[in-house]
Amino acid sequence: MTKASQAKLTLTFEQALKRLEEVLASLERSDCPLEEALALYQEGMGLLRQCRHKLADAEGKVAVLLKEAGEFIPFTGEGESW
Repeated sequence: MTKASQAKLTLTFEQALKRLEEVLASLERSDCPLEEALALYQEGMGLLRQCRHKLADAEGKVAVLLKEAGEFIPFTGEGESW
C-alpha cells in the first residue's frame, strides 16, 4: 500500500467528503485533461467508498445504541439515492 493510500484511509468522514467535493469540482471543469480526469475519477470513487463505509459503521453503532436502549428502529434506507 502506498503512502497516499494509507493517508486516505486515515481521513475522517468530513475530510474525505471535503476532498470528494474538491475532486468533483475539478472534474466539472471543462479544461481538465483526460489523464487527470481519470485519476480524479479513480480517487473520487475511492473516497466515495470510504465515506459509505464510515456512514455504514456509524449507522450500525447507532442501531446498537438504540437496541440497547430498547428503541430499535431498523434502518430501511428508503429514499436514499446512493
